[in-house]
Amino acid sequence: MSSLILASASPRRAELLQQIGLSFCVRPADIDETPEPHETPEHYVERLAREKALAVAESSPECLVLGSDTSVVLDGVILGKPSCAGEARATLAQLSGATHQVMTAVALACDGVCHSRLVVTEVRFRVLSATEIGAYVASGEPMDKAGSYGIQGLGGIFVNELRGSYSAVVGLPLQETAALLADAGYPVWKNWPRSLESQTS
Repeated sequence: MSSLILASASPRRAELLQQIGLSFCVRPADIDETPEPHETPEHYVERLAREKALAVAESSPECLVLGSDTSVVLDGVILGKPSCAGEARATLAQLSGATHQVMTAVALACDGVCHSRLVVTEVRFRVLSATEIGAYVASGEPMDKAGSYGIQGLGGIFVNELRGSYSAVVGLPLQETAALLADAGYPVWKNWPRSLESQTS
């Protein structure tokens, strides 16, 4: 069975792959993430996921390479990672009391072929006070997060409603990832460890 490579330095994506019992190595992709002129958020996210997977696959064509990208989108505008505390506060104020989309794409490359899937999840924040926003920004958690929050961390208390894939909001849609791997002849369940009972019988 081919080796699996995660083309991302995200610890959250690595944790999600470990959660479903996969063994893999991490090899972050170095690509230009500048949006193209007039590019939609959907196209941007899926393009980056594919480019990440294909970039790493060039040097390891015999391996399965997973690429992924996540963007937080409000009213059609991508809200990236904040460059400073002030930008994080402004982003969180925009998300307060509003519904936004978290768009996550996952791509699998092998033997020069790349397949991808896009998942869009609706997330609604409750109304946030300036004190809450200030405390959250001071925690440091928003500073490396798309949209200035992490649903799997302290930012989870701001979420009033979620429609779609929780794991996609964290950074990797598990159902779609497993489906891509299965289509490539790498079914996730074959990597699951046998139970202790079966090992001792």
